[in-house]
Amino acid sequence: MRRICAAAVVAGMTILLTLSAWKNHTYPSKTEMEPEYVFSYAENQPEDYPTTLGAKYFAELVEERTNGRIRILVQPVGVLGSENKVIKQMQYGGIDFARVSLAQLAEYIPSLNVLQMPYLYTDSDHMWRVLDGEIGDAFLESVSADDVIGLSWYDAGARNFYNSVKPVTCLEDLKGMRIRVQESDLAADMVEALGATAIPIAYGDVYASLEQQVVDGAENNWPSYEAMRHYEVAKYYTVDEHTRVPEMQICSAYTWQKLSPEDREIIAECARESAFYEREVWTQREEQSRSIAIENGTKVVELSAEEKKRFQNAVYGVYEKYCGDDMGLIKEILKEGS
Repeated sequence: MRRICAAAVVAGMTILLTLSAWKNHTYPSKTEMEPEYVFSYAENQPEDYPTTLGAKYFAELVEERTNGRIRILVQPVGVLGSENKVIKQMQYGGIDFARVSLAQLAEYIPSLNVLQMPYLYTDSDHMWRVLDGEIGDAFLESVSADDVIGLSWYDAGARNFYNSVKPVTCLEDLKGMRIRVQESDLAADMVEALGATAIPIAYGDVYASLEQQVVDGAENNWPSYEAMRHYEVAKYYTVDEHTRVPEMQICSAYTWQKLSPEDREIIAECARESAFYEREVWTQREEQSRSIAIENGTKVVELSAEEKKRFQNAVYGVYEKYCGDDMGLIKEILKEGS
């Protein structure tokens, strides 16, 4: 009898403890269980590249400030397609967010060509004074009138020429060289104006094209040159800083329409914060990439001021072709650098 009573007491206590545990159990909220939105973000650079790190920081900020309601999945290394294909998909809502080069976006929004004219900026400080000011804000707003929303400006450094044939120390050295360019009419016209032959090739195919001598050279910034190991197949790097083409964070207009005004404000704010973070990372990476390339045999040529002026004069026709109606704005931008 005592054993039965003891068993009953133990059973009763177990039930009470179980009920108490269920009563005090904290269930995860709906937002903790699954986000309200899961968005894609296209990035064509490697995992550790400055723009990819900026994208990840952006995604973290958004998820944190929306308490997990909005999750952004960054897809690097071009798994969602080339920048050109990404922009096309975004116009129909196939991809939600992306970081793209202004050179690619200008193919759809020609007014952006003003910001990527060769030899437009004296240095990076000059460019950021323009892009972080009224001129840059006006261009972000103008982009938002199309099928994508302009969010912020990312750094992409200065683009320079490199090749596998010989050091380029003067304008004549470029003549006759086959130079890979982005899929951009403006970039092609610039290279042609300098006396070389422009060959548009997708970014991911540049290494093989250099290795197989489909092209003699290409043009890009230090981090891209180093990250893609182009120094293995093109060791002559000429610092002429012909263009400082910024990158833009964009959002599909279809995605933007899904969001509340409050969420739009959060995303815009996070994009701006991530841009400042990306620029800091870029500066560090640029110095590191240059050192790595030189350690691996890259031969660097710094153009003299006189020779750089000859390069500038050679591309004047490009200004007239693409910005004939915007020369007033060009002069305003140039004035910011004086």
